[in-house]
Amino acid sequence: MTNSTLVSYAPATGEEVWRGEHGNVSEAVSRARRAWPAWAALALGNRIEIARRFANEVRHDAEVLAELIARETGKPLWEARTEVDAVVAKVDISVQAYAERTGKKKLDSALQGSTAVRHKPHGVMAVLGPYNFPAHLPNGHMIPALIAGNVVLFKPSEKTPAVGAALLECWKRSGAPEDTMQLVIGGPDEGKELVAHPGVDGVLFTGSAQAGIAINRKLAANPGKIVALEMGGNNPIVVIETPRMKEAATLVIQSAFTTAGQRCTAARRLVVKNSVYDELMAELIPMARKLIVAEPFADPAPFMGPVIDNDTADRLTESFLALLTAGGRALLPMRRVDPDRPFLTPGIIDTTDIPDRPDVELFGPLLQVIRVPDLDAAIAEANNTRFGLSASLIGGSPDDYGRFWANVRAGIINWNRPTNGASSTAPFGGIGLSGNHRPAAYYAADYCAYPVASTEMDQPRANIEVGLKE
Repeated sequence: MTNSTLVSYAPATGEEVWRGEHGNVSEAVSRARRAWPAWAALALGNRIEIARRFANEVRHDAEVLAELIARETGKPLWEARTEVDAVVAKVDISVQAYAERTGKKKLDSALQGSTAVRHKPHGVMAVLGPYNFPAHLPNGHMIPALIAGNVVLFKPSEKTPAVGAALLECWKRSGAPEDTMQLVIGGPDEGKELVAHPGVDGVLFTGSAQAGIAINRKLAANPGKIVALEMGGNNPIVVIETPRMKEAATLVIQSAFTTAGQRCTAARRLVVKNSVYDELMAELIPMARKLIVAEPFADPAPFMGPVIDNDTADRLTESFLALLTAGGRALLPMRRVDPDRPFLTPGIIDTTDIPDRPDVELFGPLLQVIRVPDLDAAIAEANNTRFGLSASLIGGSPDDYGRFWANVRAGIINWNRPTNGASSTAPFGGIGLSGNHRPAAYYAADYCAYPVASTEMDQPRANIEVGLKE
């Protein structure tokens, strides 16, 4: 293997999934810039028609694409299928969002002509995708950008390039003009080059806070380039009094361990009121022990697959041990199922007595439990983070939820629902280290086109009424 070749491997087996050459960023940008004017000039209805044909191509290849996602990410096949469904659904949602968020407006005035508001695309957009949802999350940037009239340079995660290549093939088969979407294969170097390239008009990023901050810093002196950062979270799920403690435990499991905890909205911290702690743990710990951790195609179907690679599994195991050393108490030890592959069982650790809990995103199936005396303390603990993506309250009254909603700092705040599984028909984004106030999903239309205000008359009409010499 040469330095110019990128290879991806199946986390569950270690087998090679895909290989390809690193992309040439400058060449891709040049081709994108040539393709953009014609695409932007194409009627909106035609761009929408092509996007819908893309959705049909994805639908046609749904099972093949789901199997590829499962192999390359390690997520269970049932979950990979839901990701493909989300890719298909994103097109109609994006069409609706574009009409609602960036629709044309016109106000007429007999003497002053008319005032119009229309939207223009930015140009060439770089989309930097993550590995956990290698189809759905970049697609959530790309389809709104393309509908708006931008062209896209898509750099998939270096860990999931095969899924990116499959998406590109579906776009090509839709009949889209050449180079309206291009794949840029590579790692951090290609990503940095895309971000800094003067021919790129916008950067749409999903990934870690560390990488997002680096992008923000790199472009701080370039306000003309639109930047949307969708980053991670140290998300709290708060449990107080509820008559349905088994369901509360189920919601905690779904929040913390779906996708092996590899979701930016996954619950990282379980903040639980002292009075319900024992009852909740009596439900939660046995339920977590029952979760099946296995390869994506196993029968019976697993709840969790592996994390993305062995390095990630090593770091998570080390983090669990570090929390123990700092004063944490293991409620459910995290175990490495196979020393050669990145399968981890769910880990649950009580970190209440750790004096300075680390405010980091531990991206995997590791849940920290923090006991508090009351709801006010729970809200304070929920806000004890630099992140601000997702938060959930389980239990309590409408008044309790009202206090929680009003005081918790996050872009997604739920009641008696998981922290994850956000709707594509709502905005998706966070504050603090979780994002830069440019939410994705339904609000992606906002950063894919900019508003242009115009005052217009059929004929020139003007006079100067004061200040002229006789």
